[in-house]
Amino acid sequence: MATKETKSSRQARIAEMRRAEQARERRNKIAAVTVSVAIVAGLVGVGAYLLNKESDDKDKQQAQKAADAKATIAGEKDWDPKKLGRNHVTKTVSYPMKPPVGGDHDQVWMNCGGAVYKKPIPDMNAVHSLEHGSVWVTYNDKAPAADVQKLSDKVSKTPYSLMSPYQDQTGAIMLSAWGKQVTVTSADDPRVNQFFAKYVQGAQTPEPGAACTGGLDQK
Repeated sequence: MATKETKSSRQARIAEMRRAEQARERRNKIAAVTVSVAIVAGLVGVGAYLLNKESDDKDKQQAQKAADAKATIAGEKDWDPKKLGRNHVTKTVSYPMKPPVGGDHDQVWMNCGGAVYKKPIPDMNAVHSLEHGSVWVTYNDKAPAADVQKLSDKVSKTPYSLMSPYQDQTGAIMLSAWGKQVTVTSADDPRVNQFFAKYVQGAQTPEPGAACTGGLDQK
């Protein structure tokens, strides 16, 4: 009889151990699922935050561009567009300002789809690019190399813009559009962004939407 009770007791203990093991496995599964849900929820939350942040950043950038486009640019020089000739000519034009901001010009424009020229380019072709709504960034040997590089990076990413050295200009760094021009102190001068926002295909453009590729290329 004692032997039977011992076997029965042993079986009971084994059954109890199995129940405990099963309960432990259930708890582990529940914990794993809970952790997984928390991780997924966290990832969703992070993703939503990043999307919202990206959207907010884009909204801020657009708002800043809109503000720059309306801003008055300190030190800007203006010429009456009605007094700037727009004829296509073959005879060399002597422009009253350097770099020129408008006037009669060559029938072929300089390519200006974010073109960075390492050598001087012809005035008469560059003026034609301005007529198409481009911004022309020029610099002389007084401009710091770091500023030249920053401006090169900006121009190369901006359709309807071009850049070239121009030794005869009075300022180290100058920006020109049709009838508009400003001298800036550095590539980080806030007027650079203002000028681009306002005059790349801006209201001053005599021929908005005209081609900036398929013209003269000189690199």
